[in-house]
Amino acid sequence: MIGRRPKSSPSLALSPSDQAQLEQWSSAHGTPQQVALRCNVALGAVAGAPNRTIADRLHINRHTVELWRARVRAQGIDAVWEIAAGRGRKPVHDQAKRDAIIEATLQTRPKGMTHWSCRTMARAQGVSKNTVNRLWQLHNLKPHLHRTFKLSRDPKFLEKLTDVVGLYLNPPHKAVALCVDEKSQIQALDRTQPGLPLKKGRCGTATHDYVRHGTTTLFAALHVLGGQGDRPRSGAPSASGVVAISASVGRRVPRRAEVALGAG
Repeated sequence: MIGRRPKSSPSLALSPSDQAQLEQWSSAHGTPQQVALRCNVALGAVAGAPNRTIADRLHINRHTVELWRARVRAQGIDAVWEIAAGRGRKPVHDQAKRDAIIEATLQTRPKGMTHWSCRTMARAQGVSKNTVNRLWQLHNLKPHLHRTFKLSRDPKFLEKLTDVVGLYLNPPHKAVALCVDEKSQIQALDRTQPGLPLKKGRCGTATHDYVRHGTTTLFAALHVLGGQGDRPRSGAPSASGVVAISASVGRRVPRRAEVALGAG
């Protein structure tokens, strides 16, 4: 009885540069596992190993080795990166759903809020927050960022800015620094000038000042180190309110301490 002769493996000849490229792809941490496997198949074929030996070493089917040996020989080493149609992970959401999320991000705002977050958009669209996050990163959308574009018209703005910043960078010896800031604009949605809308690759813009619509200002003082607070005073935004709270703070400051007042 005459036995069957084993099928010979066709040779695979590659240039030294192609072999070096396959070795680099195979050892790189960012290379997908299936691509690294195909690179190892091609390198084994270049070394002259038969299909059965390569298959046993890589724990794959012999026909898989034959397939990629033939593809690399016919199409070159770039063929190891090709993914056949219908293979790979299927998208969970179709293109219409993805377009709806992007359109809602650019054209709408959540009720009572200034911008969308990943979680609020996910609840509104019925998807996961990770899906929203990936879409925003893909389209370079950052709804939480805003840039101001209106500058101060005060002719002495530069001198005042230098004094305030210098007070924090180089304060006087044994001085008490008081910072005056306002928080009435936290949820002020109406600005004095219309800003540019959010677009792909560009955050929205808004003026630094806003329309108060009669917002009542609450004047209070907080000792950051000790945590004690002064009795709040409410009223319309005016100089009298600032003077009153400043006098209250002044009575609590030691007489020998130098007081420096900065506006935030």
